[in-house]
Amino acid sequence: MSADNVEIESANERSASDPECCSHEGTARKSHHSDKVKNSLINRLNRIEGQIRGIKGLIEKDTYCDDVLNQIASVQSALNGVGKLLLENHMKSCVVERIQEGDMDVLNELMITMNKLIK
Repeated sequence: MSADNVEIESANERSASDPECCSHEGTARKSHHSDKVKNSLINRLNRIEGQIRGIKGLIEKDTYCDDVLNQIASVQSALNGVGKLLLENHMKSCVVERIQEGDMDVLNELMITMNKLIK
């Protein structure tokens, strides 16, 4: 089983009442990810950052365009993975919690965000 599947399964095991995502108390909303999820996201983003630096280096070295485009596709896929993990945790915690509290505006917020993600 891949590390991604383990992360998803562990997220599935958490109940919606766990404060794992976004607190909307007061005016400033903050996320409340577990250390495991936060570390996973940070590690993924660090790898992506390295890939971006690598692409910059390929451009500087006049690397064949198709090779650069393949690396860009890889970075886009990695970013999509980060987005999917964040979205899953957000839906299983913040969105469920806000709906249970009667805050249906969260659905419009979620749809706007999802439309941005799938552009």
